[in-house]
Amino acid sequence: MAQTASDESESRWHVFRSLRSFRAADLPGDLIAGLTLAAIAIPEQMATARLGHLPPQIGFFAFIMGSVGFAIFGANRFLSCGADSTITPIFAGGLLLMAASNPADYQSLAVALAVMVGVILVLASLFRMGWIANLLSTPVTVGFLAGIAVHILVSQLPGVLGLPAPKGPMPDRILALAQQLGATNPYTLLIGSGVLAIVAGAEAISAKIPGALIALVAATVAVIAAGLERKGVAVVGAVPATLPMPSLPYLYPEQWARLVPLALLVAIVVMVQTAATTRAFPSDRDKPADVDRDFLGAGAGSMLAGLFGAFPVNASPPRTGIVRETGGRTQLSSLFAAAIVLALIAFGATLLRHVPDAALGGVLLFVALRIIRLGQIAKIYRQSLGEFLLVIATAAAIIALPIEQGVALGIGLSLLHGIWSTTRARLVAFEHLPGTTIWWPANPHVPGEQSPGIAVVGLQAPLTFLNAENFGADILDVLKSPPKPKLLVLEASGILEIDFTAAQTLLEVIGECRTQGVTLAIARLESTRAQEAFQRFGIYDRLPRDRVFRSVAEAIKALDGGT
Repeated sequence: MAQTASDESESRWHVFRSLRSFRAADLPGDLIAGLTLAAIAIPEQMATARLGHLPPQIGFFAFIMGSVGFAIFGANRFLSCGADSTITPIFAGGLLLMAASNPADYQSLAVALAVMVGVILVLASLFRMGWIANLLSTPVTVGFLAGIAVHILVSQLPGVLGLPAPKGPMPDRILALAQQLGATNPYTLLIGSGVLAIVAGAEAISAKIPGALIALVAATVAVIAAGLERKGVAVVGAVPATLPMPSLPYLYPEQWARLVPLALLVAIVVMVQTAATTRAFPSDRDKPADVDRDFLGAGAGSMLAGLFGAFPVNASPPRTGIVRETGGRTQLSSLFAAAIVLALIAFGATLLRHVPDAALGGVLLFVALRIIRLGQIAKIYRQSLGEFLLVIATAAAIIALPIEQGVALGIGLSLLHGIWSTTRARLVAFEHLPGTTIWWPANPHVPGEQSPGIAVVGLQAPLTFLNAENFGADILDVLKSPPKPKLLVLEASGILEIDFTAAQTLLEVIGECRTQGVTLAIARLESTRAQEAFQRFGIYDRLPRDRVFRSVAEAIKALDGGT
């Protein structure tokens, strides 16, 4: 039975969608997945909060609220939402600049940013703006992650080495670290490198092994047993054992206004990563991912995180993969993990006071090394040198510039790359495949033939202002090239869209063909949007509908020899 519009609307606003398919038999899998998720998330969320220059419990708040918000409003059954190392360096860099004159405002700005990012994501969901997730091309995404990884590495190395964190531009910080290497604290270095080795080893054996938690416990025991705090090893310190009450920070209107560009930037990155995660781990392989609904879940998670004193949250591909691989069936696994973290805050916060900062740094070093996609970079280099340069340019921008500016430039490079690709579209000559009715783009590997007095051409891209001028010039070249065709057929299967500028060019082409006595026909105008453009821009008034055919062969059969 077909679903009515009201049913579809009701389904769209149904809460706890991922729990609708829950069965009693799913409970053991969800509980095991939740326990594994909590074991992985506890050290990761603490480390990510540290990356964002905030106390470790703030990371726990982000995970709890991100999980609850997504479970209520999201669609994906596996997706884990919480503090994320991809977006944290971005907003941390921007907030540090805004709070430079008054560092006490930093956390309030982070909270306000979480609420704003959440609102943007909710609006993106309501207006079905899932297409925004396609703004970053693969080369730009790879370069973006490489640049973020460098920021994480440079920000965490001081803690692992036991050195003061340098300030200033990235090149200056790297130089300062190199100059201070002689003052490295051997105990912090041993802890940080040991944690990195344990996490990497556990990952190599099985992603299901909570290597970070094992390493964190071992490092904490070592600090207590050997009295390493007296030897210069910094620790987390006291962790409050309560959740904050929901509230909004008090900021001046101009402070909220200054947050808007950063909130938009972070929201775009969250959309890209959320869409990539939900498509990589679909709830149902037979149905397309509901990206817009998952934006709503991530937005609700970010808003809740802000209301409870945390920072923006994001979908996590590694944690989501763990949920599915360990038998999770619904968002109950994320809720169970959030309950474990909440219990840790309430009853086990004192256990965290001796966790060494170097151990959290070691966890983040592993995260940074994992997100550098060396294999994909090498593949891009081998297959497309131009796009490899795009990877390098994006990474360099994020490393050399203030990080939020670098990310904005990376998004701009991705858009420019897409625009450049569209502007390169030129007319392609078609040839007849002997013994068939098929006309195919001319190719040295496909034998084809031309028909005297007939020219068949096609544009394999949307016809827009970006390529309209080249399209018009190429048509004129065809009309001028000897022998002059009597019949010109535009194979339009690749023209998915026609905008106003391009429509005017097409009308000029129709007029020029008429002036030169050339019969013009359109074949395979398959796109409904292109058909609507023909109607909307009055093209059918200049080119009668009987000149629009379903195939090139049909057009030639009807018009060869003129009309």
